[in-house]
Amino acid sequence: MTNPKLLLALLLSIPPGLQAAELSVLVDTSTDMPMARFERGRLVDGIHKDIGQALAGAMGRTAVFVAMPRKRIVRALEDGSADVLCSYVPEWLDGSFHWSRAFVPITQVLITARSAARPRSVADVSGKPIGTVLGYSHPELDDMLGAGFIRDEGVSSLANLRKLAAGRLQHVVTAKLFLDYRQKLSDPVLVLHPPLEVKSYMGQCAVSPKGKVTLADVDKAISRLISSGAMSTILARYQ
Repeated sequence: MTNPKLLLALLLSIPPGLQAAELSVLVDTSTDMPMARFERGRLVDGIHKDIGQALAGAMGRTAVFVAMPRKRIVRALEDGSADVLCSYVPEWLDGSFHWSRAFVPITQVLITARSAARPRSVADVSGKPIGTVLGYSHPELDDMLGAGFIRDEGVSSLANLRKLAAGRLQHVVTAKLFLDYRQKLSDPVLVLHPPLEVKSYMGQCAVSPKGKVTLADVDKAISRLISSGAMSTILARYQ
């Protein structure tokens, strides 16, 4: 779903001789659409791909995507094996790297199957299993629920929704953008109480201190995406 005209416009604005430079973009392999779709371990679609290509184009570079399990992401950024990881916030990722300006809206929601009692607040699910993705950090739920935050780990957000649809889970925490995308597809079919917002963030890019680009380079590219309307176009495509 990459927009060829948008990417071409960014590439045409690149000074001659810079097209061969690369931007190495990390993508977590546990990520699902609309953020990412993989085929044989290669990123082929999704918001991560569109943002990575647009950022690279705005810096006069070509995006090279590195698909990697979440547990290896911090090391890759710290040692310079990759340049950036986007749509994250510092609360989710501990490591010695820089953080760009915020530019990706992210809302985390708690969803509950209609077969269970409707929670009126997040506190109502204290002590009950909540579907989470293995390796994902949820500091806001740690703060709200403390020892009552009982994680039921899944391999991906989509796997958790399918467990919810099958009656194997009653509560799941997930991104609203992801939930809306799956409900639009009716895959899986979910019968839910109204979602409860857990927290809204503005996602950033983690920038390797040993990578090929500086924090200033990334921030300048992000500013171009925002001012040109490219960022809004990317997000609208998946809504």
